[in-house]
Amino acid sequence: MERVDTPLAEPAGAAEERVTALFRRHRLALLRLAVLLVGDEPTAEDVVQDAFMGLHRRWAGLEDEGKALAYARASVVNGSRSVLRRRSVARRFGIAHEPPIWSAESEAILGEDRRRVMEALRRLPRRRREVLVLRFYAGLGDAEIAEALGIAPVTVRTTAARGLTALARLLGNEE
Repeated sequence: MERVDTPLAEPAGAAEERVTALFRRHRLALLRLAVLLVGDEPTAEDVVQDAFMGLHRRWAGLEDEGKALAYARASVVNGSRSVLRRRSVARRFGIAHEPPIWSAESEAILGEDRRRVMEALRRLPRRRREVLVLRFYAGLGDAEIAEALGIAPVTVRTTAARGLTALARLLGNEE
C-alpha cells in the first residue's frame, strides 16, 4: 500500500462555509477600509470581493486559519493600491478618474468637518493614508498594520506621526 504524507483534504464545502462566515463577519469593515483608500464604493466593493475570492482560492494553503482575516485585510490594501496605480497610469495618458457624485442624502449625513478630513486624507501620500486609515478607522494596532502593509512596526509609528502632522497642516490646524 502506498503511503501518502499529505493531510486529508477538507470536505468540498468546508472552505466555502468558512470563507462565507468570514465574509459575513468582516465585509463591512473591509469595505469601509477600501472606500477610504480608493475613494468610491463601487470600486471598493470590487476590491473586497476580489480579496475574498483570492482567500477562497488559497484556503487550502493557509497554515493558520486564524490569519485569514489578516490575509483578507492585506489583500484589500494591495487591491486598493493596484486600483490607485491604474488610475495614476490612466492620468498620465489624459484619462482622469471621475470621483463619485455624492447624493444629497449622503451629503447631509456626512458633516462638513468629516468631509474636509476625508478630502485631506485622500491628498496624503499612499503609505501615510493607509497607516492612518488602518489605525483610526479599522482600529488596528501597530503590529497588525505592519503585517497588513508588510512594513516594520517602528515604520508604522513614524508614518502615523508624520501622517497626522501632514493631515493637521492640510486642515489648517497646525499650531
